[in-house]
Amino acid sequence: MKTDLSTFELLIGDSFELDNVNVRLIGSGDEKMMADFYNHNHQHLAPWDPIRGSEFYTVEGWESRIKRLNDFHQMNTVFSFIIVDKEETQVLGTINFTNVSGFPIHACNLGYALAKKAQGKGIMTQALQVCIQWIFQHQNLHRIMAAYMPHNSRSEKVLDHLGFEFEGVAKDYLLINGQWQTHRLMSLINSSWRVEA
Repeated sequence: MKTDLSTFELLIGDSFELDNVNVRLIGSGDEKMMADFYNHNHQHLAPWDPIRGSEFYTVEGWESRIKRLNDFHQMNTVFSFIIVDKEETQVLGTINFTNVSGFPIHACNLGYALAKKAQGKGIMTQALQVCIQWIFQHQNLHRIMAAYMPHNSRSEKVLDHLGFEFEGVAKDYLLINGQWQTHRLMSLINSSWRVEA
């Protein structure tokens, strides 16, 4: 089902339809595609990801994980989107809004990953545009925070294109691939943020 940005709630199974992909919240039935995504892209993503336990790469592990994520969706504390091909046969990327907080900060953290074969096609930029617009409008967040390692030029270009602004450097910020890594901190402010009654 196609869902436009004017829809207040994005339901499991609804999607944003882009030129070559669909973007939607992860849901039951996506377990095998998620396990396949991380298995096929393990080496590609390893330099940018924490070290994962073995269950992270199994269908059974994703069954449990998706149940937890759906609970977080209901509580409005995490929103985990997947980028899928038009046939819904494979996951090409993930977008995660985590640590979603209301008053007084009205902010969240952003993380994302893209399959090796989907790189360089503008897919992540397009997908992030609709997801950011949705979370600003319908979760009424004021700030989205993202971080990337200084040598991750692809991530830098995506965030710059989306209007994120540099805020500083955090030394030994995240434990990535078994090593503490310094990150550049970025943020995007919602210029249409409103005080809710």
